[in-house]
Amino acid sequence: MTHPASLITISRLACVSLTAAAACTVMTLAPTSDSTWAQTGVLATGCPHISERRTELGCYTTAVEIIGELPQLPLYWHLDNYPTRAAAEAAKQARGTVVESLGKVWLFTIADADWRPAGGERTAKIGPLPLSSDGRFTATYLEAITLPGFQTIVHRHPGPEALYMVSGQVCVETPQGKTVGEAGGQAVILAGNEPMRLTDTGAEKRRSLVLVLHDSSQSAIIPASDWTPTGQCNR
Repeated sequence: MTHPASLITISRLACVSLTAAAACTVMTLAPTSDSTWAQTGVLATGCPHISERRTELGCYTTAVEIIGELPQLPLYWHLDNYPTRAAAEAAKQARGTVVESLGKVWLFTIADADWRPAGGERTAKIGPLPLSSDGRFTATYLEAITLPGFQTIVHRHPGPEALYMVSGQVCVETPQGKTVGEAGGQAVILAGNEPMRLTDTGAEKRRSLVLVLHDSSQSAIIPASDWTPTGQCNR
């Protein structure tokens, strides 16, 4: 694995499907000691920070939050909307992150099933997240906007991933089979360390919010070459 501080060339996950060609670029990033870059997750995910957006389509990092050790109980990803960033910041508690994404202000929180913030509008509670190890964790939050037919590279995450669909439909193939998520339906929850490939299978643009709750010592997204999809999402 390439360390985030080294000189690397990263292909965005959008660089697979011709239908998503408008979002396909290759970035070369020089080493930097700037703590701002360290917090954006650009090098850790291959998805540039949302402030660097130049086109609507693509994968963008909206926040990287160092969570640390987690309590030994079932944990969920709570998604709440607020009218202003100041209101969301005032309601933020432990393991909470305020994010502006897809035209809204969000308070994302990793907490137990019964947790609720002050105020705000509850959008979703996703979980339990399949955490299988102790250690220190980082929450990397992304937004993805892609077209029907888009397909990611085969990759894995060193921790669980959850996808909340605002519009469109996605199919995720792993060695265990396929999982489909769509707007208005159940979110997609994936275990860590499994190879996977995502395919947009809907008839409209996919707009999704993504959490990768990963081992802090590893990158959020790691290319995987030890498994070949069978094309279940294309059938």
